[in-house]
Amino acid sequence: MEINKVWAIYFSPVGNTEKIVVSLAEAMGEKLNLPVEKLDYTLPASRKEINSFNKTDLVIWGTPVYAGRVPNRLLPYIQNHFIGNGALAVPIAIFGNRSFDEALIELRNILEDNGFHTIAGAGLVAQHAFSKVLAVGRPDQADLEKIEEFLKKIVDKISILKTPLQPIDVKGCNPPEVYYTPKGLDGNPTVFLKAKPKTDMEKCNSCGVCIRRCPMGSINKEDPSDVIGICIKCHACVKRCRQHAKYFDDEQFISHKLMLERDFAGRVEPMFFI
Repeated sequence: MEINKVWAIYFSPVGNTEKIVVSLAEAMGEKLNLPVEKLDYTLPASRKEINSFNKTDLVIWGTPVYAGRVPNRLLPYIQNHFIGNGALAVPIAIFGNRSFDEALIELRNILEDNGFHTIAGAGLVAQHAFSKVLAVGRPDQADLEKIEEFLKKIVDKISILKTPLQPIDVKGCNPPEVYYTPKGLDGNPTVFLKAKPKTDMEKCNSCGVCIRRCPMGSINKEDPSDVIGICIKCHACVKRCRQHAKYFDDEQFISHKLMLERDFAGRVEPMFFI
């Protein structure tokens, strides 16, 4: 099939998904000798316009995995602001070494419903947003070698593709039915929906980066310690604060984080579908 442009589309509060998706799109653009364009819908101001594509576009679309699914607060935007018009798409689920659960198949379904044709997909490992130790350095060299082979297979597939195929077959329950239930160190479910980041005002210099980088626009512009809206636990404010002034101290949230670091420390491999 004729392809004229490669797109990198992503939601990436802490930057992991952006880094992976952009690198994949740029590598694909180089292989196909095509221009690459980015569409970052992380911040509220970027989630207003309707985005329409062409059948000669190839979209590399990445999402972080939240509770085993596409972040639910972003679903209305993704479902209602993108028109595929037959563009080819590669859904990518980025997960923090536990599992991508139903996120990849959910993203695949959304893209298909929006008029994209999915021709490949992957679940890739990156450092967990909650943790300083879980999956640090991923994707590493071994991952990158597998990703390179994946991209070559996509190029080969496009070269012989005459008409769009059935939606790419990926791992997951179809349709997705449940969200992952977080657990604590004791193995029991934890509930931290109302947990919000705290601010160490002795460290905070009021630079405003947490305000500007909150994907929900939930931090008071006049007071960075005041979270006035919903918190999706993305850790953008924690990871992007150069003063290390942001932190979570909710006991159930901390217990869940420690459980992840204890029970999911072993290496988990990426998965590819083509």
